[in-house]
Parts: sequence; C-alpha cells; structure tokens
Amino acid sequence: MTSLFDQLAEATAAVEAALGGRRPTVGLVLGSGLGGYADGLADAVALPYGQLPHFPTSGVVGHAGRLVVGSRAGLTCAAMQGRVHFYEGFDLRRVTFPIRVLVRLGCRTLIVTNAAGGVNPNNPAGTLVVIRDHLNLFPEGPLRGENDERLGPRFPDMTYAYDPALRALAARAATAIGLELPEGVYAGLPGPSYETPAEIRMLGLLGADLCGMSTVPEVIVANHMGARVLGLSCVTNLGAGLTTARLSHDEVTETAARVRSRFTALIDAVLAELSHERGAKP
Repeated sequence: MTSLFDQLAEATAAVEAALGGRRPTVGLVLGSGLGGYADGLADAVALPYGQLPHFPTSGVVGHAGRLVVGSRAGLTCAAMQGRVHFYEGFDLRRVTFPIRVLVRLGCRTLIVTNAAGGVNPNNPAGTLVVIRDHLNLFPEGPLRGENDERLGPRFPDMTYAYDPALRALAARAATAIGLELPEGVYAGLPGPSYETPAEIRMLGLLGADLCGMSTVPEVIVANHMGARVLGLSCVTNLGAGLTTARLSHDEVTETAARVRSRFTALIDAVLAELSHERGAKP
C-alpha cells in the first residue's frame, strides 16, 4: 500500500497536469448548498473527484464532487464543490485528503465554509458567521497514526487554528459590503443524525455558537501543513429544541440557496481584500 505522502504526490501531479502550469494560491471548500460559487470562476478547469487519484467521492445532496480551478478577483483559486464526511464511512485521513492536495498545489490560504446549525439563538437562520474557534467532538482525529514529518509536525499547535489576520480581513470585507458578520465557536460532531435538544443545550454550555458535521478535521490538517484558515458558516437552521420545527437536509440546502447572493458577495469581498493584501506586499 502506498504511503499518504506518495498518494498526495500522485493526486497533486494529476491536478497539475490538468492545469497546464497554473498554480492556485487560495483554496475554497464549499459546503452544502454553497458549491455554486465555483461556477463563477473565470477560465475554469473542472475536475470530478472520481477522476483524481485517491480522491474520496461523496453522494450527499448539495455536494457536486468537483475540484474547480479558475480566477476571481485577480487570484487563482482552487474550489472544492462539496466534501466527503466522516458519517459516510470514510476515516478522517480520507476525509481530509483533498485539503492536503490543495495545500500541496500552493493554496497557503484556505477559506473553509459550511452549512451549520445554530446553537446561539442570536444567530437566526440565514446568518453568516466567521468561525473564531472550534470544539472537536469527533471520535477520532485526522492526525491519528504515524506522522510523516514531510507533511507537518507530530504535535501541531492549534492556538490560532482560525487565523486572526484573516478574521480581521473578513470583518473589513463585510463592512465594505454593509454586511453584519458575527464571530462564533463551531462544534464539529460525527453525525449523520442531527443533535437532540439536550445535546444542543450541552453545546451551548460548552461555548459553541454553531454545530455541524465537517470543517474541524479539515482545519486541523490545514494547520498541520502550515496553511492559514478562514472559516465561514452559514446558519441554515436553529438547533433542536430552539424551535418546534423538525430538522431536515432540505431545509439546509434551501436556506443556503436563499443566502447565496450574500455569501457570494462576502467571498468576493474577502478575495478582493486578499488580492489587495498581496498586491501591497513587496
């Protein structure tokens, strides 16, 4: 069996061959119902995950399963239209494999998005939130097992898992488009069942503002490889017990579709700030 490092080399080489010398610097992970943003990239090359060596593929509605590389706001971006999840039966090394490929391609800045349940009732459905920190409630970690020092250190620091400078940049971007953008703590859980009312109360006591079934393993791996991360959540519903409504994935995708224009405007504004930031450097 080939090593993770060798598998990454194969997958990265396949993407690079398809790009013909283009090198992305910003990675976008587009969560449930948010993948349409990648369709707006200019001069795009779309690569189905199933055509890339060792890439896991998802069957979840709202996750197209393509890597799209193109230009936006003067930056070359690599966008994941959807992700795979732990609850689909993948171990977390497979779940986070595409993140490692993005970083190896040259994406030292990652914008990781998700559709999230609201734990804090002050953030109603449709609110966009910058992730300040997270609670890792998965039963295993993506770095479990032998560590390859070529990828990152055995014990990576997670003090600034969500880069403070990128959070400040996102706040400036939101102000520029007149969007209120609160910060919050995201709790990552294994799923696929939604949380019970008691679990939502527990998460609130632990300090969570949001919860979902993704993102946390990806952010751990990105930090392991030295990339900086901006996390953005779209609150698609309030958690169980905060309303009398039953929860469904249809509600998640419908709310994501409803806020698509605001989400697009925010990502565009963030990329514009990143482009300005890079242009200002000598």
